Amino acid sequence: MSFRNLAACAASILALSAGQAFAQQPLTTSDLSLETGGPMPVEQQALGFDHADLTFKILPEKKAIEGQATLTFTAKSPLTKLVVDFDRVFAIRKLTIDGKALKPSAWSNPEGRLTIALPKPVAKGKQVTLAVTYDGVPHEAKRAPWDGGFVWSKAPTGEPWIATAVQGDGCDLFWPCIDYPTGEPKLVDLHITVPAPLVAPANGVFKGMTEKDGWRTYNWQAKNPNTYAIALDVGPYEELTGTYKSRFGDSFPMSFWHLKDRTEKAKALFAEFTPMLDFYEQMIGPYPFRDEKMGVVETPHLGMEHQTINAYGNEYRKDGFGFDWLLQHEFAHEWFGNQLTDVDNDDMWLHEGYGSYMQPLYSQWLHGDMEYMSRLNTQRLGIRNKYPIVSGRALKEDEVYNADRGPGNDIYSKASNVLHTLRALVGDDDFFKITRMAVYGTAEPNPGNFTPRYLGTKDYVKIVNQVTGKDYGWFFDVYLYEAAPPELLETREGGDLVLKWKTPKDKPFPMPVEVKVGGKVVTVPMAGGTGRVTVGAAVPVIVDPASKVLRRQPYVEEFQAWKKATDDAAKAEAEAKKKADAEKK
Repeated sequence: MSFRNLAACAASILALSAGQAFAQQPLTTSDLSLETGGPMPVEQQALGFDHADLTFKILPEKKAIEGQATLTFTAKSPLTKLVVDFDRVFAIRKLTIDGKALKPSAWSNPEGRLTIALPKPVAKGKQVTLAVTYDGVPHEAKRAPWDGGFVWSKAPTGEPWIATAVQGDGCDLFWPCIDYPTGEPKLVDLHITVPAPLVAPANGVFKGMTEKDGWRTYNWQAKNPNTYAIALDVGPYEELTGTYKSRFGDSFPMSFWHLKDRTEKAKALFAEFTPMLDFYEQMIGPYPFRDEKMGVVETPHLGMEHQTINAYGNEYRKDGFGFDWLLQHEFAHEWFGNQLTDVDNDDMWLHEGYGSYMQPLYSQWLHGDMEYMSRLNTQRLGIRNKYPIVSGRALKEDEVYNADRGPGNDIYSKASNVLHTLRALVGDDDFFKITRMAVYGTAEPNPGNFTPRYLGTKDYVKIVNQVTGKDYGWFFDVYLYEAAPPELLETREGGDLVLKWKTPKDKPFPMPVEVKVGGKVVTVPMAGGTGRVTVGAAVPVIVDPASKVLRRQPYVEEFQAWKKATDDAAKAEAEAKKKADAEKK
């Protein structure tokens, strides 16, 4: 154990023994707690997460919380200790195993990984229940939702306006959990106490509210939520409600909690819920959480895909496509993220790539091909091609989203364009069948015949091969596992146009290519990665005229270089002006 760890342990023990108030806690959130994902500890791999009963009291004036977490696990193999992730900033007031209180010497939490020596071994297949009573000042997000933590804000009308957004840093920032994609509890009960008359919408089904001595407690219950999707939202909310009548013959509730001074704008946004659901249920399949609700809450940060209570903070902004892209994107994650959950952060493109592809697809569904292609092209202009979308190893969240270390926004924009290319290659019928198989585990999903599932990139490729009856491993080897896109080389030999695919490591890439020769479109099979077509003196000759294939485009790279230089110059000029103004003062 390092000196830093020893010091942290000592500080924790002193804080506990002195009954130190949370406002004076000396510890800061560790680097471990500010990470999420990566290789899962063996001790956590041995746990099946059955139930989380979570109680929170929100203290806005102190920017603090009081909490109690009762967690029930089933042992997949014999256990002698429990290991959960939990931010060390919290003072643990009481810890019990199966109702028996343990002495502080039975656990340690120097770096945010709470390790508990069990009073007796737990046999495989048996349950064990951990209860932790704690309080403290949770980590505050510096720039939510990109940096995780609590957001302590004020509504325009002056009341506290509070939210959690922890995808980037993990559930352990405010409750003890298993901070990995596969750490979902099967059932979560939430009890959120806030100063009256504030409102606290949350995940799942509303189980009632009680009020006493100036405090309100809101009770909710949710099934199989992603750990980062469990969210606290508190504010002076008003609720818009409606009932969605599904094409599958049933119905379920819709709710939007908005700030009380924004009713008219909120009504306009709420009107988008029904057509958005129509699109998803027709193009993808049944809304996965129809036995709970379709819920959205207005937040002081931009947004996040919190299961059945999606965070929305886009300020009701409109663009030229006729719908709120942020609302639609976050809602996509109910399918791609909450129903289908990646097995590791390395597979996050399944969430973000599909979630991003839903905006051009919705544009096509609403208004046709022009807006579909326009959105795809805008995404294409942002592709960096610096790191592969998939590395093939377990990754921490920052290794994926941080563009200096990993693919960054390419898991959104590049993956979206990859899906467009896949759709063009295999056809609509197979593409949407692949998508339904990935999301639901069945090609014919109906309410009640599917459950939430985990999926990795290799699992997805198997589904593609199964549905199409062909091996498309070459497609994903180039697009996902290599940073550089395929490049199509064009040369002329007499009256022939000769095409050849150039790929990283000379990987096979038999991607067929359409060529427009005069007024006729010809498909070049490209077996072995090469092909030719007789063009003679025809005009025009356009390769891939319908823009079906994602590939290297030098003119796009030139634009990107120009834009970066322009933006950098503007930034430098602004900083120089700011410095000059400061010196004048």
